[in-house]
Amino acid sequence: MVPEMKKLKQIQLLLLDVDGVLTAGEIIYNDDNSETKVFNVKDGLGLRLLMAGGIQVGLVTGRRSNALRRRCEDLGISLLVDGVKDKAAALAHICASTGIPEHRTAFMGDDLPDLPIMRRTGCSIAVSDAHTRVRHQADVITDARGGRGAVREICEKILKAQGNWEDVLERFN
Repeated sequence: MVPEMKKLKQIQLLLLDVDGVLTAGEIIYNDDNSETKVFNVKDGLGLRLLMAGGIQVGLVTGRRSNALRRRCEDLGISLLVDGVKDKAAALAHICASTGIPEHRTAFMGDDLPDLPIMRRTGCSIAVSDAHTRVRHQADVITDARGGRGAVREICEKILKAQGNWEDVLERFN
């Protein structure tokens, strides 16, 4: 088995950064002081499929956004840690609250603030357009860019590594 697949096979919890991973990293500020984020529907389906396959999903981000809260509600993601500066400290809290150890957790990031948490998880994942240092730290690098299918790609890889892909696809037959 390919080394990255061995790591993905052990994952019980996928944590994601938001800007640059779940989005393309662009933020639109509107005249009414609101913020607009663009999410990829294919990434959203990938997350739903992953959760249907028994993998928990959470988001860990330094920014707060009403648009993100709405997206989490839409996808059924209740594990949202936003407005954090120390993502590695957030990981310790998440693992304590979920009962899932760090070595069974994956984190997907794209930029320098993601490095400390990536070093502590069992599998670190970078989007293809991540910062060079992040890509060098990663166990897995997606072919797709952040906000452009990278999350969907990793969700499918995890399901396939764990032998759950075909079972999850049954709902579409």
